[in-house]
Amino acid sequence: MNQYLNSVMATVRAKNRGEDEFLQAVEEVLETLSPVLENHPEYVEAKIIERIVEPERTIIFRVPWFDDAGNVQVNRGFRVEFNSAIGPYKGGTRFHASVNLGSLKFLGFEQTFKNALTGLPMGGGKGGADFQFRERSDNEIMRFCQSYMTALFDQIGPDTDVPAGDIGVGAREIGFLFGQYKRLTRTFDGTMTGKGLNWGGSRLRPEATGYGVAYFTEEMLKCRSEGLDGKIVAVSGFGNVAWGAVQKVTEMGGKVVTLSGPDGFIYDPDGVSGDKIEFMREMRLGGLDEVRQYADHYKVKFNAGQRPWIVPCDVAMPCAIQNELDEKDAAALLANGCRCVTEGANMPSTAQAVHKILEAGILYGPGKAANAGGVAVSGLEMSQNSMRLSWSREEVDKRLHDIMISIHRACRNTAEEYGKPGNYVLGANISGFLKVADAMMDQGLV
Repeated sequence: MNQYLNSVMATVRAKNRGEDEFLQAVEEVLETLSPVLENHPEYVEAKIIERIVEPERTIIFRVPWFDDAGNVQVNRGFRVEFNSAIGPYKGGTRFHASVNLGSLKFLGFEQTFKNALTGLPMGGGKGGADFQFRERSDNEIMRFCQSYMTALFDQIGPDTDVPAGDIGVGAREIGFLFGQYKRLTRTFDGTMTGKGLNWGGSRLRPEATGYGVAYFTEEMLKCRSEGLDGKIVAVSGFGNVAWGAVQKVTEMGGKVVTLSGPDGFIYDPDGVSGDKIEFMREMRLGGLDEVRQYADHYKVKFNAGQRPWIVPCDVAMPCAIQNELDEKDAAALLANGCRCVTEGANMPSTAQAVHKILEAGILYGPGKAANAGGVAVSGLEMSQNSMRLSWSREEVDKRLHDIMISIHRACRNTAEEYGKPGNYVLGANISGFLKVADAMMDQGLV
């Protein structure tokens, strides 16, 4: 980074002490922007960098609710409305014990550039609560969701802020949240995405992020005259992202041999295909965060307390959570012949791991580009809601595929333009940043 960007980063660190994930995300973007500022000194004069690293609005609220025993419980809720330069705030809602302001600022910051890359008119935002849904009844989850939405409903809307699902927030929770929003506003609109198919949802939404990861990987491999056909793929996680990735990779001729959870990972040398993919979905719907049950059911090896990056593979797809792939994992992947890492989760690789992968010269698809398929289909759901239409699965899949091809092209072309051919990190950061920065310049001091 040049002196100016170092100064900005020092200020960000001072203002956001203890928010390590947010600081990591900001630094990862800023360290690629020096060549942009050389071409655009007007960004420095207008303080675009200083403005883009600050959320436009942060909403923090308490969420009181009754458990089944009649006891009052209290959680903390958040909505970080990060940037609306190119459209209404758009981003998921996460219910998990680990949720805090810093984690949501990181996710909202990433979402701003990810949404810009889709080419759809969506700004960046993120929200959630430190609520743990495990071991809670449906009625407890409903009461919590209703209380959460009661505190938030007047801050969101189809042209203002459009939340979606995320970790801990699936179709059930979206239904409870939207039901309360509809009760309070007396409107049925496109404020939430991830809705049920029979009341405004889009086909393919649960699988979309994973599908997009596979499509982006295929485009990267094409640049080296290869494809997913015949590739051995290591996947982490077993939720919606991993589920979608496994489906599409298998359809495209690849073989997925790992899945993981907090308890460890499974190694299935025959490949996760056929009824095994449906079993993944059933595991997730069962509300368990463990993959041992897959190993027990299909009699394959379970590796307790380990991550899947020690397994030889051609392609690695981290699809679980942030910073799950560290420098040691990256070294193991490289030693075992991995030729491509595509991120399905948000910032799943540590900064040290990314540097090691880039230095090795293998293909690397950063999350803000590679996992944009989910929010792309959320954007398509918004369009369907606005037009009161419902597109077929084939139509949504075609539009998603086209968007991922466009994202890949933008990242690749931008990297070449700025003298770093094949560097998708720089390409994604600069391409997304330019769209947001130019919109901010056009709209004045807001």
